[in-house]
Amino acid sequence: MNIKYNYQKKLSKWLACSLLVLPFLSVAQDVKTLSLKDAIALGLANSKTIALSQNKVAEAQAAYQQVLDKSLPSANASAIYNHAEIPNNVLQLGPGDPIKLPKSADAYIGTLSVQELIFAGNKLKYAKESAQLVKKIAVLDVVKDEDEIAINIINAYLNLYKLDASKSVIAQNIKALETQLKQTQRFFDQGIVTKNEVLRIQLQQSNIELTDLDLDKNRNVVNYNLDILLGLPEQTLIQTATLPTDFESENGLSTYLDSAIVNRVELKQIDYQSQVLGKNIASIKADQLPSLGAGLGAYYLNPSGKFIPGTNEFVTPLTLGLTLSWNIGSLWTTKNKVAEAHIKQQGTLINKSLIADQIKSEVNRNYQDYLQSIKKISLLKTAINQATENDNIVQSKYKNSISPLTDRLDANTQLFQAKINLELAKADAQIAYYNLLKSTGKKIIL
Repeated sequence: MNIKYNYQKKLSKWLACSLLVLPFLSVAQDVKTLSLKDAIALGLANSKTIALSQNKVAEAQAAYQQVLDKSLPSANASAIYNHAEIPNNVLQLGPGDPIKLPKSADAYIGTLSVQELIFAGNKLKYAKESAQLVKKIAVLDVVKDEDEIAINIINAYLNLYKLDASKSVIAQNIKALETQLKQTQRFFDQGIVTKNEVLRIQLQQSNIELTDLDLDKNRNVVNYNLDILLGLPEQTLIQTATLPTDFESENGLSTYLDSAIVNRVELKQIDYQSQVLGKNIASIKADQLPSLGAGLGAYYLNPSGKFIPGTNEFVTPLTLGLTLSWNIGSLWTTKNKVAEAHIKQQGTLINKSLIADQIKSEVNRNYQDYLQSIKKISLLKTAINQATENDNIVQSKYKNSISPLTDRLDANTQLFQAKINLELAKADAQIAYYNLLKSTGKKIIL
């Protein structure tokens, strides 16, 4: 009796502690309901990959500003102080009187020069245009990363939706089996069915509950990965929302192919790279032209030895000049450089053609997947109607002891499996559509 009392006492304490801890556990895990649109917006806002790409855009902008700085005049200033000791300060240059120098001397010298390049074959212009093109390429990298991250979020979110949809259908199945079990138990009490049939339903319930446990495990993994992808705390429990249904499109394959050729980021980047190489060719040719510059110089010469000299003890000459220079050897040394640059530019055009072919194949594959997913949804809707009708018929026969329990359970399983398959197909159709949209280069907008 004491043993039983002690056990009950310990059990009461354990339950009391559990009730105290449970509220804190529930608070620790934040539950967040997100639509697919919200998930994409949140993921893009918190993406470290996009932040890195945007940093590269800022870097390209800084490089462009440095090129602009080269158009500004350059200026240099210097100040020199000299002190000389002259041990041998008598200089005899002939039969006349010797020249006597001071034993020491101080001098201050200052210079200021300003240089401005007037013409150098438009090389500065080509450098500006090249830097601007490099910045455009960096901006397109951001767009490409945004599309890639958006499709990753869509896949992860829809995988979570599949698990939620499957769990919802399984919950319906368990509830239906509970109703079926009560009915079969009444039949058993009336002696209509055997105990074995009751056990069959209980066994099916256990198997479905095991499947539900596996879904819970998979959901925890997918939820955790999605938390990281969206930049949420890792303990956040994400609840999916109803999927948008206006994703269907009646456009033909040629429409998607044309869109891809016009909008794909990779092709735009290759065009910009080709233009950069074109500017490089023009810059190389500019080396064959003469350059013209202007310069202004100011000098301060103070040999008096005083930091602040008196009147007429220093000179300040000013100079203004033009410099024309021409590397004549460049007329024959740049020929091969130009040839090499043309070869590189031709290579980008060939590469563009290869990538365009790959893009067409990708668009066609995604288009066929999308068409198949739409057809699959239509077939599964028909299958659900058939399975529902079959389930009703078998249920009626089972109530009237015309059909065995195995047929009843099979009909029930077929119906709920068809429902699960439909939910999975809807999610797959969404994924197929967004993959198709991404492959055409269009912005994924929900």
